[in-house]
Order: sequence, then C-alpha cells, then structure tokens
Amino acid sequence: MKVIIVGGVAGGASTAARLRRLDESAEIVMFERTGYVSYANCGLPYYVGGVITDKAKLTLQTPASFGSRFDVDARVNSEVVSIDRVTKSVRVRSTITGDEYDEPYDVLVLSPGAKAIRPDIPGIDDPRVMSMRTVEDTLAMRRFVEEERPKRAVVCGAGYIGLEIAENLIGLGIEVTVVQRPDHVLPPLDRDMAADVHHCLRANGVRLVLSDALASFETDGPLRAVLRDGEVIETDMAVVALGVTPDTHLAKDAGLELGVKGTIVVDSHMRTSDPSIYAVGDAVQVQNYVTGQPANIALAGPANRQGRIAAENIAGGDSEYRGSLGSSVIKVFDMTVATTGINERQAKDAGIPYDKVYTFSAPHATYYPGGRNMSVKTLFDPVTGTVLGAQIVGYEGVEKRADVIATAIHAGMTVEDLAELDLTYAPPYSSAKDPVNYVGFVATNVMNGLVRQFFWDEVDSVREDPSSYLVDVRTPEEFARGHIEGSVNIPVDELRDRLDEVPSDRHIRLICQSALRSYIAARILEQRGYECSHLAGGYRLYASVMRDTPGPADAMPCGVSR
Repeated sequence: MKVIIVGGVAGGASTAARLRRLDESAEIVMFERTGYVSYANCGLPYYVGGVITDKAKLTLQTPASFGSRFDVDARVNSEVVSIDRVTKSVRVRSTITGDEYDEPYDVLVLSPGAKAIRPDIPGIDDPRVMSMRTVEDTLAMRRFVEEERPKRAVVCGAGYIGLEIAENLIGLGIEVTVVQRPDHVLPPLDRDMAADVHHCLRANGVRLVLSDALASFETDGPLRAVLRDGEVIETDMAVVALGVTPDTHLAKDAGLELGVKGTIVVDSHMRTSDPSIYAVGDAVQVQNYVTGQPANIALAGPANRQGRIAAENIAGGDSEYRGSLGSSVIKVFDMTVATTGINERQAKDAGIPYDKVYTFSAPHATYYPGGRNMSVKTLFDPVTGTVLGAQIVGYEGVEKRADVIATAIHAGMTVEDLAELDLTYAPPYSSAKDPVNYVGFVATNVMNGLVRQFFWDEVDSVREDPSSYLVDVRTPEEFARGHIEGSVNIPVDELRDRLDEVPSDRHIRLICQSALRSYIAARILEQRGYECSHLAGGYRLYASVMRDTPGPADAMPCGVSR
C-alpha cells in the first residue's frame, strides 16, 4: 500500500508517524510545499520576540529524521498542484526548480492546513507589511526587526496570533497599535470577558483601536496604515493577522465535497467523499462537540488527533473523531486566557437555551501569598444543568481549570457534578473549594432557585424601573470609590439591623464587588419575604465592561483588597 500525504506540520506529520507505527510495510510519501516538514507553528511569534532564540527548536522533525526513524519519504519544497482521482495520482511541482512530475497513490491524505487572510487592499504587497503562518514568514519578520530596528508597529487583528505578535514586539521595545474590527479582542471570548484582557494590553503599553478596520496602506515614503474611520497611523512595519481560511483549492479542483467556509467534508473516520482520500487538520469540516453543528476549528490539538484517527483507519482500524470543543489557551503578557465549549454568541446562533454564572476566585488559598483572582464565565443548560462552555481570564492556574471543565463537557457532566468533583488541594495550588467547585456551587444555586440574577447589560433598564430598588452591600469605602448611580449603600454586615431602610414593596437589586456578599444579602432578604436578585459578576464586572475600569486582581473574592 502506497500512502501519499499532502502537507506536514500537525495533521500530516502525525498521520505519517502513527501510520508507520501501525504498518511497517506501507510506503509513505509526504509532500510539504515549504522548506519545513514539521514545525512548532504555535511557537513562531516567540521566535520573533527572542523568547525562543534557537530557530532549530522550531523544527520538530526534518526530512532526514522522518526517514531514519519512521522510514517516511518526506519531500520539502514540493507542492502538490493537482489530484487525478481517476488514475489515483498527484502532480507535484518543485518550488525551487519548477519541475513537475506525477506520483501514484493507493491512499491519499490531504493536510493542506489554512492560509493567512490577506485582504485585497492597496499597499498589502509592500515588504514592510507581513503575515505569520510559516517558518519562512517568521524568519523574514525576525530578520526585519533585527536589521531595520523598527520603532513602531501596527498589528491588524486581535486573535491569538495577533496578540502574541503584539506582546513579542512590545518585548523588543517597539510601540504597538492593535486594530480590531469587532468591539473586543479574542473572538472566542464574549465581550464581557474580553474587558479584562483590554486592561492588561493597555497596561503593558499596547494601544487598542477597537470597532475599526484596516482600509489600505500608503507606501510612498513612511508606511501608513489607513483605517476605515479615516485615521492614519504612521508605522515602520505592519503585521496582518486577520485569521486564516481553509486552503482547499486542491480538494475543490478534484471535485471533493466541500462544506462550511469551504472546508473539506469528512466522515467520522476522516474519509472524504472519495473513499481513497482522507483529510485532516485546519482544512476539514468537523462537528462542534456541544452544538452538533458543522464547524471549522483550526487548532493543533484536533489536527493531531485527526491525523492519528486517519492513520488508524488507513491501517484497517475503526477509529472515529467525535467532534471538537475548540479548547484553547493564550498567554497575554502575565495574563492567561482559556476557553472551552461554546460562548454566548455560539449558543444564540445554534438556538441552544442556556443560563450563565460569573465567578471570581483565587487560584489557591487566599491566606497563601501571591494569588491573583481568575474571572470565570460558565454557560450551562438551564433545565439539565449540562455544562456548555467556559471562559476563564486570570493568571495562575487558569489553564488547569479550563482543562477540568473541558473534560466535564466531554463527559456530559452537569454543574452539580462540578460542585462534587474531588480535586487536589494544598494552599499553594488551590483552595478547599476549588474555582471549578465554586462554579458548580453558584450555578446549582441558580438552577435550584436559591438566588436570582440580573446582568451587567441590564443595569440601565433596572435603574429606570420604578419597581426596582438598588442596594449596594459593599463597605462605605468601596462604595465611595465607585458605584452604580441610584443605588443606596447598606453593608451586608449591617443589613439585618437596617431592614427598615429596605422597602418591602419593591424588587431589591443587590450589588457587591464580585457577587459573593450580594448572594449572602439575597439569602437574608429572601427568607424575610423580600423579592430580590443580585448582579451577576458584581460591580467589578460591570465597571470593567461598561466603564472600562479595571479592578484589582489581588482582591479577596468578597472585594476587599489584601
């Protein structure tokens, strides 16, 4: 059996290695159009910034190592330009000499990946306007910053690559402006959870331009980025990081079935509409694990798993890919941002009913020094309690909690199950009530009707509602530093003695810093016959989103600064 793999990196390389481990007799040929067959794609921005200093560290396997260890004929600088499904062959072109030849196959695996989006606008081809997708792109950018010593940079796009590049350029002493068309960075986040990331970026010197987009570059003389609202930003370099699109022209030209966003349609065995052709990686259509709907999720983890599954089926096995959660994590300066499952936009688009809770928890015991709180937003089914998704923004331990919740979603667990998880505890690492447990406690209280919530985007309508009465239960000092207009201050520890100040004929809207004390206040009032609800996420979240005011990360969950 002769297997040809088109494309290396995560999907193709994992297919080749797994197939060899399963079938020593197969002839495996892998074509890669760049000069690097298997490399650390996610590490590329850190080479530009000098965090990774040895470019050899970016290369996971070479053609020689693939040959010696796996007996794989890995050919770099070799682009497959067409597929002949009738003769079962591919046409290959050398990217160095231009020579072409045909190579037959018994089984073909497509792992073409995705290509960087480069809008067709004036000035986009100027050498000072760069993208980052391949090792060659990275080497060119590193060479530019070393030789040209730019002082200013514009990064167009605030997804994962855009923010990682921005951080690494800031680390080189370059002034950075990030331009983002949506109103917040990192599309997997909801706007409310992105607000803390905005504060972090600005605190580290990044200028953020949100709700605007790149229109053109002026290249006569100094480079200038022209935005749609008319602003002109003079810069020394620009990085276009507007995301990627599936590179599926080969599949399209070969007549294979295509799906969402032009992706290659595959079954659960990673087989395309041609039974002799498999496809894996960023170019394929997968099923969103939560919604069940078709999706394109371009991440290294799913690509590796898909390559493994394709190889097992080519070797005669019966492995299935059951979908992707899209779990991801990014370092933004000293902050960590992680997501798993679906966000609010995805839930609404899919027509999935959901409820949500916000929690603000320390990563370890509050009496142990050094902890900074993490903000967690969790979506769940309001009837069954099944966990649907989570977004976590914080510092230490964020990725650990995201991984636990990803596991819970994969297992179909509920928020009640989160409350019951037996997780590790020691003061330097966690609390007896881990942040994941805490999510379960809060969400279960909501499901059981023990507390009712209102949200940051409902505050204005609540303030105007004559049937509502806003009570801020923080300390007078906290209240004086900032509060919601129209609210009265009755600290929670004084509430029982000041019930005569709380009208019994109005809906009491309770507010505290992070929604812990307001929950306690709600229980005090509910058991005395009051109708009340509290502000989910507290004043901290409201001020962060609506007033663009960062709160202290080292505050105790109740809102008192340590």
